Amino acid sequence: MNAAIEKQIGEKIKNLRIKANLTQEQLAAKLQLNGCDVTRSTVAKIEVGQRHLYVDEIILIAKILNVTYNQILD
Repeated sequence: MNAAIEKQIGEKIKNLRIKANLTQEQLAAKLQLNGCDVTRSTVAKIEVGQRHLYVDEIILIAKILNVTYNQILD
């Protein structure tokens, strides 16, 4: 994926996480509880576009944040 796109998606995830009133640590914990091996540090890297996202992670993040995929990917 393009670095600019990854940064844009990361910013969207950050904004949606904040809107959901979750910290990076809380989001990471919820991801871990659902079988996704993600730490707070990994969430931080995703939010600044320094780490690639996998499809299963996008699906799970959308579910946890109670948003659609389009809200993350558009």
